[in-house]
Amino acid sequence: MNLSKKILAVLAFVTLLPGMSLANEGGAQLDRAPDRTDIASLQNGAKLFVNYCLNCHSASSMRYNRLRDLGLSEDQIKNNLLFSGEKVGDMMTVALRPADAKAWFGAVPPDLTIIARARASAAGSGGDYLYTYLRTFYKDDTRPTGWNNLVVPNVAMPHVLWQLQGVRTIKMVEEADPHEKGKTVHRFAGFEQVSKGSMTPQEFDTQIADLVAYMEWMAEPSRDLRKRLGAIVVLFLAAFAFLAWRLNASYWKDVK
Repeated sequence: MNLSKKILAVLAFVTLLPGMSLANEGGAQLDRAPDRTDIASLQNGAKLFVNYCLNCHSASSMRYNRLRDLGLSEDQIKNNLLFSGEKVGDMMTVALRPADAKAWFGAVPPDLTIIARARASAAGSGGDYLYTYLRTFYKDDTRPTGWNNLVVPNVAMPHVLWQLQGVRTIKMVEEADPHEKGKTVHRFAGFEQVSKGSMTPQEFDTQIADLVAYMEWMAEPSRDLRKRLGAIVVLFLAAFAFLAWRLNASYWKDVK
C-alpha cells in the first residue's frame, strides 16, 4: 500500500458514510477487543471478511495473495476465498457500483483496508471500535434497513451477521434528566433476544474478535515485523551507547 492510497481510503471513510465521525458519536462505551493474533484466528477472520464484508465493502489496497502471510497457499486462497473469477494477485474489490450502493443504502460503503487504524480515537483503538460496533446492532423497524446500532445511531449499514447473532431489540428506561429538572431522558438498559441465531453469544463474540483481528492485520500487515525490527534497533542502539560510553571513559581517563 502506498501513502496516497492510504490517505484516499481514510478520506473515503470519513466523507462517504454520513453519521460516522471519528468520535464515538453514539456515546456507547467501547468494549476492549480480545487479543486474537494467532494464525488460526486470523485465517478465520479472513474467511469471515470475504464472506460477509467483501460483498459491499472493498479493500482496494490489499491483494488476495497477501494472505499467504497468514499461512494460506495460493491454492487455498483460490479454492476458498475467490468466488467471482478473481485472480489470486487481484486487489480485494467489489462489483457493487457506487450509484447502486447510494440508492440502496443511502451511502457508499467505505473501503475497509485501513478502517481499523482510521477508527482509533481517545475512546479506544480501532479494533475496540469495530468489535463493539459489530456486536451492537439491534432491530429497529423505523430504519430503512430494519436495523440500528448503538455505536453509530441511524447507521446506513444493515446487520449482515444477524443470522449468526440472531435478532435483538434494545431495552430503554426512563430516568430524570440530571441536567434539567422536570425532564426525563431514555437510557439504554440492555438487549432483549427476540430470536436465536446459529451461534451462542460467546461463539458470536469469538467470531467477531477473529474478524476484527484480521481487519487490524489488514490495516498494517507488517506490524509484527515492524515491532520486531524496532526491538532489534533499540537493543543495537543501547549496545552502541554502552560502547561509546566506555570508549569515552577510556579516552579521557588519563586526561587531568
